Amino acid sequence: MNLLFFLTPKASCSYLYDDYTLRQALERMEHSGYTALPILNRCGEYCGTLTEGDLLWAVKNLCCMDLRDTEEHGIMSIGHRKDNLPVSVSTDMQELLLRATDQNFVPVVDDKGAFIGIVTRRAIMRYCLEHFIAPQLVAEAR
Repeated sequence: MNLLFFLTPKASCSYLYDDYTLRQALERMEHSGYTALPILNRCGEYCGTLTEGDLLWAVKNLCCMDLRDTEEHGIMSIGHRKDNLPVSVSTDMQELLLRATDQNFVPVVDDKGAFIGIVTRRAIMRYCLEHFIAPQLVAEAR
């Protein structure tokens, strides 16, 4: 099976640009409803992951109690607890599953390193449920 089967394409993803300010990141994360977002540069390359926790610690450590202060800090200047490691579009399913066990989403890049989308742990779990668990439950019910 190919990982593209599980891919949420870039056009359907929420993400941040590496030149965003802390305020822009806060607003984008609030609007998206996600707790972690991939960071891309303006060339479309994956640069890391920003989480709600990263934002919380940045606000605490930078003493940004006035929202206007958050406009002075870029997101790449704040610490990231953990960046989700990307996989290549040609990565095999075993490697994808290994990454998904430790990450909510797995960023996917093409052969040139450009971000093309994400594979969510949810998409993998839903596939397993529909194709492996549900058919077995139906068979056992008969």
